[in-house]
Amino acid sequence: MNFVQPIRDPELIRAIKLFLKEKNERDYMMFILGINSGLRISDILPLRVSDAKRPYFSMREKKTGKQKRLDMTPALNRELKEYVDGREDHEFLFKSREGINKPIGRSMAYKILREAAEYINLNEIGTHTLRKTFGYHFYKQTKDVALLQTIFNHTSPSVTLRYIGIEQDGIDKAIKKFKI
Repeated sequence: MNFVQPIRDPELIRAIKLFLKEKNERDYMMFILGINSGLRISDILPLRVSDAKRPYFSMREKKTGKQKRLDMTPALNRELKEYVDGREDHEFLFKSREGINKPIGRSMAYKILREAAEYINLNEIGTHTLRKTFGYHFYKQTKDVALLQTIFNHTSPSVTLRYIGIEQDGIDKAIKKFKI
C-alpha cells in the first residue's frame, strides 16, 4: 500500500474541484464530501440520499465498528441538498453505472482521485487523501489536535499529527533551514 499525503495547498484543492465539477457531478461531490467530513472512503461510499438530507452523518464506522455522529459543515450541507434534489432516499449517493442501485467501489473512487491528481501533477494521492486533507486543514484552522484526535478516533495526538502530515511539515522545514 502506498503512503498518501493530504492536499496542503488550497489552490490545488480548488483546481481539483474545478476539474471534477466539469468532469462529473458525482465525482465532484465525493471529493467535496471527503475533504469536508473526514470520513473514510469505506464510510462514504455506502451513504444514501437519505443520509445527505440530515445536517449530520450518523453511522457505524466500517473499520472500527463504532457508532459515529458528525455534523456537516454548512457549505457541505448546502451542496449535498442541491446534489440530492429530485433523487429517491434509497439511492446511493455515489451510484455506479453498473447495476440498478449500487455504489461505486473503492477502486473506482481511487481511479477518480488519481485522474484528478494527474491532471494537476500531484503525487502520493489515494482515497485516504480525502480524510487526511480534512484533518490537515482542520488542524491548521483550529490548532485543536485533541478534538481532531477524537474525530479520527486516534489513540494519541502524536498519531494524529503524523497521520495528517504535520510532523512531516516540521521535518521538511527543519531540513530546509539546516546548514553545515
